[in-house]
Amino acid sequence: MTVVPGSSAAPTGPDGGAYGGSMLPAKLVRRVISGLPTGLMVLDSTDRVVLVNTVARRMGVVDSDELAVAELAELVRATRGAGRDRERQIDLPPVPEPPLTRPRPDQEGVAVRARARLLDSSGHVAVVLDDITESRRVEAVRRDFVANVSHELKTPVGALHVLAEAVAAASEDPVAVRRFASRMTHESARLARLVQEIIDLSRLQGAEPLPDLRPLPTATLLAEAVDRTRLVAQAQEISIAVIGDGELRVLGDENQLVTAVANLLDNAISYSPHGTRVVLGVRRSGTTVEISVADEGIGIAEKDLERVFERFYRADPARSRATGGTGLGLAIVKHIATNHGGSVTVWSAEGTGSTFTLRLPLFTGALQSFTFGERRTPARTGPEASDADGAPSGHPGGTDVAGGVGSGGADGGSSGGGTRRSAENRKRFGSAGPSDATGGAKR
Repeated sequence: MTVVPGSSAAPTGPDGGAYGGSMLPAKLVRRVISGLPTGLMVLDSTDRVVLVNTVARRMGVVDSDELAVAELAELVRATRGAGRDRERQIDLPPVPEPPLTRPRPDQEGVAVRARARLLDSSGHVAVVLDDITESRRVEAVRRDFVANVSHELKTPVGALHVLAEAVAAASEDPVAVRRFASRMTHESARLARLVQEIIDLSRLQGAEPLPDLRPLPTATLLAEAVDRTRLVAQAQEISIAVIGDGELRVLGDENQLVTAVANLLDNAISYSPHGTRVVLGVRRSGTTVEISVADEGIGIAEKDLERVFERFYRADPARSRATGGTGLGLAIVKHIATNHGGSVTVWSAEGTGSTFTLRLPLFTGALQSFTFGERRTPARTGPEASDADGAPSGHPGGTDVAGGVGSGGADGGSSGGGTRRSAENRKRFGSAGPSDATGGAKR
C-alpha cells in the first residue's frame, strides 16, 4: 500500500476521535488495507492518488500517482459533483505479467465493480474495486447452459409429440404403428440419456467432494469401460484392443473414472467405420498415467479441435443425431479429469482418426493428504506480498486384446486396411495432441 507522506492513516470514530481511545499505528493500518481482497484507492481533490493498496496496483488502474483508466476518473469526478456514492461496472484492460512489458495476445482483462464515495468536504474520494470477472463468467456459462439445455430438450420432446400424433393417425395400420413406436422408443431413450448426463455434468461442475477416493488399478477401470461399450462395439463390428501396463494405479472414484474412459470409447466407436479397430492403451509418463483411446474414424477438423470439449458442441451434428449423441460426453470427461487433478487432450486429423488422452496423477503408494479443492487448484508456491511498497515415461508393457469383434481381430487386422491404420494409431498413442482441452461434447 502507498500512502502520501505526512498523512494520518489512523481510523477515527463518528466524533472525530480515534477508535478505542488510541491511535492505531500507521504500519498496522497499512497492513490491514493492503491485505484487503478488494482494490482500494483514495484520491485528493485534484484526482491525485494519495493511497492505493496492492490489489488495486495489480489491476493496473494506477500509473505513478495518477489514474490510468479514464472511466474511473469519470466516476470519481461524477461522485464529487453529485456529493453521493456512485457505482459502475468497468472492464479493465489486461495488465502485462512481469517481466513482460505487453499483455499476451490471449490475455484477458479484469471486470470490476467500482464504487466511489466522497470522504470529506475537501474532495477526497475513496474507490473500492471488486473483481467480478469470475462471477460474470459463471453467469455467462449459466445462461448458455440454460439456453443449450432448453434447445436440446425441445428436439426429443418435439419428436415424441409428432410421433404420438402419427401413431394416433395410423391406428388402423399395424406396420406404421410399429415403425412409429420404434422411433418413440429411440427418442425417449435419447431424452432419458440427455437428462441423466445433464444431472451428471451438474454434479461434476458443482465441486461436490469426490466419494470413496481409493487406489484403483488401471486394468480394472479399462476392463469395466470395455464391458460397458461391448454391445455397441459388436453392433458396429468394431474390435477393442487393450494394451499397456494394467498394474499402474490412480487415486480416485471408480465410477467416475470408468465413466470417463467409457465415454471416450463410446465416442471412438460412434465415429469409426464398421469393421475397424479402437485401441485402448495405458502407460506411465513420469508421475502421470496416460489412458489413450485411438480410433480409425473420420477424424476432427482443425477448426473444431479447440471446441470438442465444450458442452453440446458437435463437430458433425448430422452424425451425432444419427448415433444418438447428446453432446455432453466429452464435457463430462473433461470435468472428471479436472476433478481428479488431471487433464484430457486430443490429437486428430481428418480421414485418419483421433486419439484422446486422459492424464491422471500416478498413485505411488502413499495416501495424499489433500482435500478435494486442492486437487482442482494447484497449490501456490511462495508467499504473496502483503504490502504494495514491497510487492512485487514409461513404455507400455505386454498386449492384451479385449472385445475382439467382427473382422477386426487381435492381430490388428480389419477390413479396409486396418493393419496400416492401427500401426498409425500405435505411433501416436499417448502423444500430447496439438489441442489442449479447454472447454465437452460428442464429435
